[in-house]
Amino acid sequence: MKNNVLKLGLPKGSLQESTFKMFKKAGFNVNLPSPRSYFPSTDDSQIQPVLLRAQEMSRYVQDGVLDCGITGNDWILENKSDVVRVTDLNYAKQGLNKVRWVLAVPQDSGIKKVKDLNGKRVATELVNVTKEYFKKNKVKVEVEFSWGATEVKVSGGLVDAIVELTETGSSLRANKLVEIATLCESTTQFIANVGAYKDSWKRAKMDQITLLLKGAIAAEDKVGLKMNVKKENLKAVIAQLPALKKPTISGLSDNGWFAIETIIDEKVVRVLIPALKQAGAQGIIEYPLNKVIY
Repeated sequence: MKNNVLKLGLPKGSLQESTFKMFKKAGFNVNLPSPRSYFPSTDDSQIQPVLLRAQEMSRYVQDGVLDCGITGNDWILENKSDVVRVTDLNYAKQGLNKVRWVLAVPQDSGIKKVKDLNGKRVATELVNVTKEYFKKNKVKVEVEFSWGATEVKVSGGLVDAIVELTETGSSLRANKLVEIATLCESTTQFIANVGAYKDSWKRAKMDQITLLLKGAIAAEDKVGLKMNVKKENLKAVIAQLPALKKPTISGLSDNGWFAIETIIDEKVVRVLIPALKQAGAQGIIEYPLNKVIY
């Protein structure tokens, strides 16, 4: 049917490559005809993807230009967008984990708290959220928009403080800045237009996409393990296994032997496999996972 197409906004820029990889693991091949193109192709004819900056995404979703899209909670707040937050997409290995917008000042500025900035100038890309924050705290400041290199502006004396995005704080420390407040935390969100989400077909399609995306995200730091175990060693081997629920155990045609299969955190594999071997496991196989659906 002609209307069975979902207009999906994907973030262009720093999040683009990781988003494409995530969609591939979820089962959707998304490709860009050329680096300058804004209209990727996909092997799902029911999805019409468009590349947009994450900062703009929620406005186009709200206005119905797009049915849905992926952006940060920070830009939803900044644009004051009326959208449906379908689900969180937190996938740290892909670089889209939780981040913070913090208020930072030079180490030697003497500014210790928010009220010390009364009458001062603050630079940020998150202008509306910053203005609301200072208004809530009853502090009068001049908030100006920054196109980037915000840390340089405050260390160079152009402004008194900045509100900047950070994950670890390493960039702020490198520029001899200290945090004095956190304005908001942000996670990656799959959002939808209110009207589109009420459409039964579009909502079902969104649910299909987000289910597979979350399954791909859940599999990011996990691997599967298979092994064979003699009956007399079964209890000792099982005792070594941290599983999502319980390992799958099935009898082999060779009497007295069992096959075990489980899913574990990838970070424990290097310690776990030697322990399993010592406990009596044989024929141990580790394999990657594309999706884990809870």
